Amino acid sequence: MATGVKTTTRLDVPKTYKLFIGGAFPRSESGRVTEVRSPEGAFVANVAKASRKDARDAVRAARKAQPGWAGATAYNRGQVLYRVAEVLEGRKAQFVDELVRTGGLSAARAQQQVEDAIDLWVWHAGWTDKIAQIGGSANPVAGPYFNLSVPEPTGVVAIIAPQSSALLGLTSVIAPALVTGNAVVVVPAASAPLSAISLGEVLATSDLPGGVVNVLTGDPAELAPWLAGHADVNALDLTGAGGLDWVALEVIAADTLKRVIRPEPGLAPETPHRILALTETKTVWHTKSRL
Repeated sequence: MATGVKTTTRLDVPKTYKLFIGGAFPRSESGRVTEVRSPEGAFVANVAKASRKDARDAVRAARKAQPGWAGATAYNRGQVLYRVAEVLEGRKAQFVDELVRTGGLSAARAQQQVEDAIDLWVWHAGWTDKIAQIGGSANPVAGPYFNLSVPEPTGVVAIIAPQSSALLGLTSVIAPALVTGNAVVVVPAASAPLSAISLGEVLATSDLPGGVVNVLTGDPAELAPWLAGHADVNALDLTGAGGLDWVALEVIAADTLKRVIRPEPGLAPETPHRILALTETKTVWHTKSRL
């Protein structure tokens, strides 16, 4: 007769950290994983280690998703980025725990980093319907014409995220690219990949179309050359590639005429110029009415 007394000890359900490609969470096609350990050396989790084929799949997913994201209204993109902040706020405790376990941060410093990342998503959400006024212009011409220049997204952006700051560094490079309608393939900090995949879970539940952001955990030194040379990548953000041979990556990127952002110390700067760095300018002529 059942007594309602629990007779067995419950086992923990460890989390599996996979890649984030095309809105889904596949394992690496290579089957490789990397152990993540705490600063004290204790095992924390296995994380998928992306391969060249995974990078190719991620670029393909980004290319497929980018036109739809760019075609959304600026107001709608702002709503989605704000929703990312909302969902991240609701999962704050999880991100704090991951940063404490793997980043060697105190609980207070980890919470501050998560809150700063949330604020940064909100800041970028506010720019989606304003950046055209900053980056665009009405140009004087000698004739009865309107001549307007407007910023447009570059396309697919491959990013090597800052290596010194897990969640905040990742946000500082992803959010600016999304403001104007770019799609992203990002390689997060190799030392703290848990927050990157957890951020992928946030993005997957924030109305962001699948494929707009793709996260490849693994070795930046291995993945960066393949992304730099991929003909379907339009821009290469090397903000976090200061420890790599980034000059060689820039040379590889030149073969396919990519726009390149060179490495910077720390986080990507919080400025509208950073958003405009991943745009192109389209100039339109239109005749004036003679009536």
